[in-house]
Amino acid sequence: MEINDIQAISGRIRDNVKRVIIGKTEIIDFIITAIIAEGHVLLEDTPGTGKTMLAKSIAKSIDGNFNRIQFTPDLLPSDITGLNIYNQNLHEFEFVAGPVFTNILLADEINRATPRTQSSLLECMEEKQVTIDGKTRTLDKPFLVIATQNPIETAGTYTLPEAQLDRFVMQLSMGFPTNNEELAIMDRFIVNNPIDTLEPVCTKEQIIEMAKRCKLVYVDNSVRKYIVDIVSSTRNHASVSSGVSTRGTLALLKTSQIYAAINGRDYVTPEDIKMLAVPVLSHRIISYTNVAKNNNKPAIIRGILENIPTPTENFGGANMI
Repeated sequence: MEINDIQAISGRIRDNVKRVIIGKTEIIDFIITAIIAEGHVLLEDTPGTGKTMLAKSIAKSIDGNFNRIQFTPDLLPSDITGLNIYNQNLHEFEFVAGPVFTNILLADEINRATPRTQSSLLECMEEKQVTIDGKTRTLDKPFLVIATQNPIETAGTYTLPEAQLDRFVMQLSMGFPTNNEELAIMDRFIVNNPIDTLEPVCTKEQIIEMAKRCKLVYVDNSVRKYIVDIVSSTRNHASVSSGVSTRGTLALLKTSQIYAAINGRDYVTPEDIKMLAVPVLSHRIISYTNVAKNNNKPAIIRGILENIPTPTENFGGANMI
């Protein structure tokens, strides 16, 4: 598979999703990047902005399995992962797989489940496997969690722990549409819901192949140092109590390779890093101020980007594959 193929397939997914979602091209590209990276996405926004609709549209655009879990306070870990049930006819235990055994899992309102239930996703998200009663079962590839949460309503919610936030490759916000976009939404949905007729435009095998090819996208040493300088700055920032982990460093590296590829390039530029730094890094830091909502996190990352010199080398030079 070549870079042109990755760009073409990504374009088909984007166009398919935009049959349902008006605007939000940048957000869609970020989620496509996360899918190829097999990195999970947290969509945090006010109710009614299209978070669930976007997740469903992405899932229906890929010819893989899709499951949805509505997170509630009474949800149990076994409701997610599955459990062993004794079969009286066979006189043995049988494993009943939970909804996590899929390709794309929509975890709707994830912060409404208890911390115990939330933690049942940790192994799934990081190791792509589930261990139940001492037996480990591998999840199908690709496996992606698209989780949603409402940041303005705190009644009956449980804040996601930092360890789980760190496992999301990106945290994104849809935001409200413009006036023209809202008029277009009304025109599109006035008779039918376009998601009902959405068909797959990409196979899960193609996603796996794209992921393999993107690992070969060239990253110049100056760009690698640029990533390290950004991450290091979060660890020494006056407003940050805990900076970005090494997992965050690798996430920014990997997503930048994929983002370059879906835009038709075989090499990463500093502009790719700047585009991805906020969605990939901001949710991984803990700031001293506004701890409850951490609304200042993106501003901290943007401030760091402004203060670090941008490399100016030939990023796709002689060493490019």
